Amino acid sequence: MIRVVVVDDHEVVRKGIIAYLQTDDAIDVIGQAKSGNQGAALILEKEPDVVLMDLMMDDGNGIEATEQVTHKMPDCKIIILTSFYDDEQIFPAIEAGAFSYILKTSSADEIVNAIKKAYQGETVIEPKVANKMMKNYQSSSQKAHDDLTERELEVLLCIGEGMTNVEISEKLYIGIKTVKTHVSNILSKLDVYDRTQAAVYVHRNQLLKKED
Repeated sequence: MIRVVVVDDHEVVRKGIIAYLQTDDAIDVIGQAKSGNQGAALILEKEPDVVLMDLMMDDGNGIEATEQVTHKMPDCKIIILTSFYDDEQIFPAIEAGAFSYILKTSSADEIVNAIKKAYQGETVIEPKVANKMMKNYQSSSQKAHDDLTERELEVLLCIGEGMTNVEISEKLYIGIKTVKTHVSNILSKLDVYDRTQAAVYVHRNQLLKKED
């Protein structure tokens, strides 16, 4: 069972999301909050697996709450669920430790799918967000992946496809420890904070399309 907390200041939206999530047998909504500060406190108390986090809220926004939680609970997967995808929201949210970034225009099924993928260690980045990042970072970081070895590039593409370390290990026929070493090297060479940012890098540079 995936333990989920929903943080959103719009009561109708929050309750609507929760009502749908509760129809899925794999999801257990263990709490809800209407502000960033309230949400951070609740998350640290309940220790959920996944959080749906709004961005623009009173009494502490989603970025601040995400930073507080990921600092103390790095294994908690925070999914940003918002109407905003401008630079002022996307980059700070990812830097704060958000695991996935989806828009409220997503269907209920897409939100559920994002929760399940997050629980499995797979990142979901809304295409509009990925494109935005690609346009903003293209000139400064487009060729950072040129420094990767052939194997590291293969691992990076797997990360871009949302694969877990176990799945990468099975696909490339290498050990888990080797995968972890490659991932660590990739993050260092690309100068990114975590797997989410690495996945964003893949999409904004259209590396998967280049391989097709």
